[in-house]
Amino acid sequence: SNPREVAQKLVSEVPEFSWVKKLEIAGPGFINITLDRSIGHRTLSDLLLKGVHLPPVERKLTIVVDFPSANIAKDMHVGHLRAGIIGESTSRLLEFIGHNVIRVDHLGDWGTQFGMLIAHLQDIFPDYQTKSPPISDLQKFYKESKKRFDEDPEFKKRAYECVVKLQSFDPVYTKAWQLICDVSRKEFQKIYTRLDITSKEIGESFYQTRMEKLVKELEQKGLLEEDEGRKVMWGRTDRIPFTIVKSDGGFTYDTSDMATINYRIHEQKADWIIYVVDAGQATHFEVLEACAIKAGIMDPKKVRMDHVSFGVVLGEDKKKFKTRSGETVKLAALLDEGLKRVGEKLKEKGRDQVLTPEELKTAQEALAYGCIKYADLSHNRIHEYVFSFDKMLEDKGNTAVYLLYMLTRIRSIARLAGHTPESMKEAAKSTPVSLDHEKEWNLAKVILRFNETIEKITRDLCLHHLCEYLYDLSTAFSEFYDSCYCVEKDSTGEIKVIHIGRLLLCEATATVMEKCFNILGIRTVSKM
Repeated sequence: SNPREVAQKLVSEVPEFSWVKKLEIAGPGFINITLDRSIGHRTLSDLLLKGVHLPPVERKLTIVVDFPSANIAKDMHVGHLRAGIIGESTSRLLEFIGHNVIRVDHLGDWGTQFGMLIAHLQDIFPDYQTKSPPISDLQKFYKESKKRFDEDPEFKKRAYECVVKLQSFDPVYTKAWQLICDVSRKEFQKIYTRLDITSKEIGESFYQTRMEKLVKELEQKGLLEEDEGRKVMWGRTDRIPFTIVKSDGGFTYDTSDMATINYRIHEQKADWIIYVVDAGQATHFEVLEACAIKAGIMDPKKVRMDHVSFGVVLGEDKKKFKTRSGETVKLAALLDEGLKRVGEKLKEKGRDQVLTPEELKTAQEALAYGCIKYADLSHNRIHEYVFSFDKMLEDKGNTAVYLLYMLTRIRSIARLAGHTPESMKEAAKSTPVSLDHEKEWNLAKVILRFNETIEKITRDLCLHHLCEYLYDLSTAFSEFYDSCYCVEKDSTGEIKVIHIGRLLLCEATATVMEKCFNILGIRTVSKM
């Protein structure tokens, strides 16, 4: 058959479908599909009356999302920024779809390092049980204890003894451990609050008794092999094995992760487990999944597991993002710098003259944190990206500044016409959305793509698709606004005509944009 005959056969076989107005064969065998504008009217009217929503899910899943997994006594750095931003947005997306999402911060609060921290605490602040020690700078405290651990054999021996007592839940050592953890938690929470990140802490310590039970079960199943005093488990023979028990009888991250996945599947009843961890851990998660399947913990036909990996953050020199002294960039310092630069930019544009101090502060925080988040999420997470305040603060192109400005501009159109979101919703009951002009219809078609964009992200968990969609929506709106008057004024500046149908299209655009920003974890502002 020639292509045109194939096209003819295809067209004759396609059943009637409400979205399609007509099918036409063009040229040597292309099929042009014309959408029916009535579907635009119905869908946009539904959106205006009920808000942005998706069809109900066939089955509500319990999904565990593991992020950002910081470590006690260490400052959060740019790597935690990526894990936090991607994990939060992924959770929001899955909640919006209708699933039950359990956000878990798998905090590094257990292991050998706590022996040296406790031993150092006992030496420097012997009265810590009755008087709260001044250890707010835990990074410095950690470095001091690590130096002693590496250089003093006697201290190292004591540190190991402290670990044993902690892991047997000795109350004196448990109190010291809790004190150190609490100081870290307060610092972490400041970061989470600034970035609107929510994740319930279930640290490695929670799994101590579960690890003990797991090791016995693996031994009973004959899955552990002796290897130079260690006990290891093979998931795949082409990968390194998991060390389940060290030669000194202690447990490892491998043991902890095996106990964790067992808990998530059999106690939290997870249907889907998502680990938001850097790409360097890819082999570890391959082995974890293989070992969990081999041990009978996980059935891949019933439970989905994804490693949402991400690349490193680079400086403008294209090398790993570090301070001038070569140290890892602290996350708190990065956020402070963002706030400072946005504050300067807003004052440079005279925003401090037209906004109240409260409005200025709101805009400053929304833009600073929004720009940092969007610069990350708009890149394919698998790749590394260059961190540049100058680029992320540009007010043109695919940036948070441009998109947030576009949203405030759309909202100002309705305000100019004397309308609110509530009055727009009332108008939508009796007035159809205007779709006669080609630019109106082009904008509507982008709005209609929202559901399929969300569906696409659920397959690969790459949020840059949503950023691309948001930019496409803004571009389509800009073209519509340049060609179609929503509010017409006379020569004196008085409003003479308000096109309600077009205002409704503006409202639909703004509503979808706000939902996109909400999923991305970016705060919107009414004025900027």
